[in-house]
Amino acid sequence: MAHGLGSIMVLVLALALTVAWAADHSPLQDFCVADINGQVRVNGFACKNPNGVQANDFYFSGMHMMGNTSNRLGSSVTPAFVFQIPGLNTLGISLARLDFAPWGLIPPHMHPRATEILTVLEGQIEVGFVTSNPDNRHISKVLNKGDVFVFPVNLVHYQRNVGNMNAVAMVALSSQNPGVVPIANVVFGSNPDISTDVLAKAFQVSDDIISDMQVKF
Repeated sequence: MAHGLGSIMVLVLALALTVAWAADHSPLQDFCVADINGQVRVNGFACKNPNGVQANDFYFSGMHMMGNTSNRLGSSVTPAFVFQIPGLNTLGISLARLDFAPWGLIPPHMHPRATEILTVLEGQIEVGFVTSNPDNRHISKVLNKGDVFVFPVNLVHYQRNVGNMNAVAMVALSSQNPGVVPIANVVFGSNPDISTDVLAKAFQVSDDIISDMQVKF
């Protein structure tokens, strides 16, 4: 009986340690301002000497300025990630401003390292994400000024201005460097290209259509 209880305790302890190791570590110091140009490669960035840290390491200016939406998508993203604010290093949070021309689009994409929460500042924005297999459920909603919407980590999502005026949103993300995977770009614009026959079979279209899409991206 004692031997069985001991085995159960070992199993419980192992499971607890597995869960603990799967989570982000808590900060071990007040801050770890990123040494962006440092030669040491770690998961994130090595810390600058804290004696040299200044207020500007935690500061970014420009979120009041409209991004350039004169492009084929009619949208612009102004990031405030660890590359713009080195003081975000190890803190697990970042910010971005989204600008939309009328009917502008931020196309389907995903963030491999972050959940995203969006607040509409101006205009009317359609948002949506798609759940994973097997359901692939499309969950979408039209948001107005002051509305908030959440995109779960790793799920494909998009944002689109559905009005005839400019729209603006602010998003917060649960990573200093959330990453972005634009679906069309990674499928049709990879370097080197994914073989046309692979994509033709995957999308159930001809090789010519795939070649045309690859040229576009």
